[in-house]
Amino acid sequence: MKPRCLILACGNTLRSDDGLGPWLCDWAADRFSSDSRVQTISRQQWTPDLAQDIASAESVLFIDCSVASSPGEIHLTAVEPASPGPGLATHHTGAPELLALAQELYGSKPRTSLLLTIGAGSTELGESFSTAVTAALAEACSLLERTVLAWTQ
Repeated sequence: MKPRCLILACGNTLRSDDGLGPWLCDWAADRFSSDSRVQTISRQQWTPDLAQDIASAESVLFIDCSVASSPGEIHLTAVEPASPGPGLATHHTGAPELLALAQELYGSKPRTSLLLTIGAGSTELGESFSTAVTAALAEACSLLERTVLAWTQ
């Protein structure tokens, strides 16, 4: 069955706030465990092989931390495929590049693609979140839940 919603997170759980993507993905896997329309995948890095999963989903929610945002700042933004070019999958594989690969390799991309980020306060070695990210987790979980529920109604 084609998933209505793919949750695709990345991050390193040994680098403090960088682990929030996998944490949110685990939270979503527990929250939506009885809903076969929701698929969750967590990786340390997004890699080109994920294009097949993306191409087969109706909607995709990418989750990652952001070093460009203020610590704890939450953003939910639309993602469009990257412009095709040489070395598309070799330099940096982010959400736009994965969407472009899905379209190029499988002739399909999700109807809706969003990126949920939380600004990182620390990416130093460690397994706990910064104060700012910890304070933002409840709001991020709520936003994630509302997004998935809107896509699966």
